[in-house]
Amino acid sequence: MNQWNCLIVDDEPIALEIVENYCKQLSNLNVVGLCKNALEAREALQLHHVDILFIDINMPVLSGLAFIKTLKKMPQVIFTTAYKEYAVDAFDLAACDYLLKPFSLERFIVAVDKAVEKLLPTQALASTTREDKNEDFTFLKAEGKLYKVFFNEVLYVEASGNYTRIVTAQQTFLPAITLSATAEMLPNHLFLQAHRSFLINKSKITHLEGNRVFIGAIELPIGSNYKERFLEDLGL
Repeated sequence: MNQWNCLIVDDEPIALEIVENYCKQLSNLNVVGLCKNALEAREALQLHHVDILFIDINMPVLSGLAFIKTLKKMPQVIFTTAYKEYAVDAFDLAACDYLLKPFSLERFIVAVDKAVEKLLPTQALASTTREDKNEDFTFLKAEGKLYKVFFNEVLYVEASGNYTRIVTAQQTFLPAITLSATAEMLPNHLFLQAHRSFLINKSKITHLEGNRVFIGAIELPIGSNYKERFLEDLGL
């Protein structure tokens, strides 16, 4: 079984203790440090390899959100906070999950599983050669041409009959494949289904409002049958 190093950052001693105890319940987690603020966390990250970072948002000197923005190499980040209103900002920073205090051990395990799911492909990629393709891009045939499309450049995907509109910031592709076939070639940890006709790159989401999700000025619907799962996948 893989062992994952964890760092816990919170200015509340009780919160630190709770997350540490939860980590002890999972044999694949190894706590390498407990920090009371972001500056202590910065030092810990320089001393230890950290796979999963559990961090509060409201802390003295430097908030959890501000601290994450300073990191060049990010571990899998799980925010632990009592404030729901920071969720969109957290996911805009590509956070793995967002735990609202007080959270249960069951909800904690769900968050850890999400982090481990993202860590495993990274570890596998590091041990293989560059010949292993399709880790971060795919090739699409559209309009008689073959395009190389990087997953992290795709904003959203929209069903259009037997075609699919794949929209990036630079251009739109219209391959002759269905939305379900497109979903199979996209990394499911990054692309979430918000509507029967839309897959959305969660790292591009800027905010949510009612039954709408926004990518900058782009407004997309959240289907009533998909809303609960969509919000759950965002950690809300």
